[in-house]
Formats: sequence, structure tokens, C-alpha cells
Amino acid sequence: MDWKTFQALLSGVNKYSTAFGRVWLSVVFVFRVLVYVVAAERVWGDEQKDFDCNTKQPGCANVCYDHFFPISHIRLWALQLIFVTCPSFMVVMHVAYRDDRERKHRAKHGEDSKLYNNTGKKHGGLWWTYMISLFVKTGIEISFLYILHRIYDSFDLPRVVKCQVSPCPNTVDCYIGHPTEKKVFTYFMVGASALCIVLNICEIIYLLSKRIARCANKIKTRSRHMNNHQQEYRNENSYNNYNLNMARRNLDNPPSFKDIENHAFLQLPTLSIDKKIRASAPNLSSTS
Repeated sequence: MDWKTFQALLSGVNKYSTAFGRVWLSVVFVFRVLVYVVAAERVWGDEQKDFDCNTKQPGCANVCYDHFFPISHIRLWALQLIFVTCPSFMVVMHVAYRDDRERKHRAKHGEDSKLYNNTGKKHGGLWWTYMISLFVKTGIEISFLYILHRIYDSFDLPRVVKCQVSPCPNTVDCYIGHPTEKKVFTYFMVGASALCIVLNICEIIYLLSKRIARCANKIKTRSRHMNNHQQEYRNENSYNNYNLNMARRNLDNPPSFKDIENHAFLQLPTLSIDKKIRASAPNLSSTS
């Protein structure tokens, strides 16, 4: 396993995740991947050699082991971890696609031009990609838990199993190696998987609630603007109706000539004669 590549991918997933997504990633990496690599593989090991049956009939032990363990726990968990972590990389690839589009857009239209305000912000198509990845991860976790439950009878590992499969001559008792230790690890991995399911559901509810609240705020803002426009329209209509009524009233009761004359006379500017200025007639008398 290339741990540097795996760490880079996980850091990209952690960067674009919510708080619930970061907790989910920590649970997957610490309580599942590390436990699987460090302890679980050693506990199971070559489990077919530890599966003993009280018969020397050739092929009986192999057939009984295949009957009770159609797929090993350790290989089933490996498939589960691979399938569970793959949907998270969809978000990383979508962000990388946005970054590439942003780079091409800036190369074409200049450095000041922006196609996205933030390529990692969960809006538009990235929000849907993130939600789809959550639903896919939840479905994968539930599916693998159901498969493990059906194959191993409620995650139980008995110490002794009775086998009646051919070519065994009769009912044969077979013994599982380290049954208690394997049972503890099985319950631990099932509990970690159930915790991841709960975290995924909480994250889905969180994202949906944020989306609903954002849409509700947009609707409130839009309705507020519509009410303001309607109020302005009503005020403007009332003013126009008032002017129209006044014009109709003037047409129905036209003013008389005296009213017009008085109104015009009142509007004429008054002329004031300065007392200091006095006009005098010229003296036309001649003295002899």
C-alpha cells in the first residue's frame, strides 16, 4: 500500500468535508483501517489451518470450512473499506474538475476573472455530488452489515460447529481457532460500521437542514421585496388616482371667469413705488 498517496487522498477528503465528515474519516482511518491492518489480519491469519475437525476423511475439513465460512471476515472487511472510501473520492475529483475549469477560465479571460468564488464550497453540482456520496456510503455500509449478519448468524462465532456435508461420513464436530478473540473483533468492526452509518445520517440531515434554511431565507427575502414593490405601486396608484380625480372634478365644475381673474390677479407681482423717487414735470415757463 502506498501510504503517501492514501494520505494525500484522505487529506483532500478531510479538506472538503463538514464536521461530521471529518469525524467519519477519523473513525474510518483510526478505528477501522488501523485496527484492520495492525490487529485483525494477525488474529485471523491462515484460519483454515486452525479449523480442526474430528475426522481424517480427506476433503471433509475443507468442505466444512467452506460451508461455514463462504467468505472470510478479513476479506469481507477489506472489500467494505475499499467500497466505503471510494464515494468520498468523488468529491475530491469534482473539486479537481472545478479547479481545472477555473484555471482554464483564468488563462482565457485573465487572472482577475473568476468562474467560481470558491471551488471547494458545496453549492450547485458539488452539493449534489457530496449528497450522493453520503447516500452511497450509507447504502454500502448497510449492505455489508446485512451480508455479514446473514452469513454468520447475527455476527456470532461458536466454538464448535457440527458439519454434515459430503464427503464427511457422519456428523462431524469442527473447532474454530481463537473464537472469542475473533468475536470481539467482529463486534468492534460492526460497532464502528454502525457508528459510521449514524455519522452519515447526521451529515445528511445537517446538509438538508442547511439547504432548507437557505431556501427559506431566499423565499422570505423575495417575498419582502415583492411586498415593498407592491406597496410602492399602491402609493403611486393612489397618487395618480388623486390627480385623476382632481382633474375630473375640474372638468365637471369649470371655474368662472371671475375666479380666473381673481386668481390671476392674486398671482401678479405687486409693484412698489419708492418714496424717495419722485417724478417732477419739467419747468417750461420762460423768464424774460
